[in-house]
Amino acid sequence: MKYKHLAIEATDFKFDEEARTFEGYASAFNGVDAYGDTILPGAYEKTLTDRERPIRMRWNHFGPVIGKYLEIREDEKGLFVKGQLTPGHSVAEDAYASLRHGAVDGLSIGYRVPPGGAEENDEGGYDLNQIELIEISVVEEPADLGARIGTVKEFSNIVSELETFKDAEACLRDACGLSRSAAKAIVSQVKTLCQRDAGTESDSDDAVAEAVKRWRIQHALRLKSQTR
Repeated sequence: MKYKHLAIEATDFKFDEEARTFEGYASAFNGVDAYGDTILPGAYEKTLTDRERPIRMRWNHFGPVIGKYLEIREDEKGLFVKGQLTPGHSVAEDAYASLRHGAVDGLSIGYRVPPGGAEENDEGGYDLNQIELIEISVVEEPADLGARIGTVKEFSNIVSELETFKDAEACLRDACGLSRSAAKAIVSQVKTLCQRDAGTESDSDDAVAEAVKRWRIQHALRLKSQTR
């Protein structure tokens, strides 16, 4: 799962203390984010109409569900949301206090990109034309994501889903908060090591796939030994 953060000043954020509701934009269209990605109008249409379960409201992505969304829809600007915090929920009370004080840093979506949902653009990132929305979180600060997702358990889950070195690069950018250049440098080194371990210098799809497979197995074994 990937994450995109939108600061409160860009969300048209409004908070009703008495009703414990807030509204604003969890995502904006046609902008270019820090990764060079652009979310295109219509990207959320399918995920909002073809769902088996509701879109959860979480605290900092990995925290508990702290409320429910009363409205989620696309408009010309982006993904508009209206949510209500759960009365009496201990973490929701913390979120309520932070929202009331203006101390939180914004909203953030947790999502996946289905096959065919993205195309490379001239900014070095992707134009996202379809997004599978998983959850929308109230977040304290985007930098917190790297620390939370960096636990052995969470990172192990992410690594198990990697299929290509491009996936690994995106993981380092989106999940760990690295810059594009830093992610590319790390993946380049890992790729060289994996190819060396696999006994090949080839960049063919088969050779790279085998190298990725060996890297995933080795990494999973290291993680398993660390958790014993």
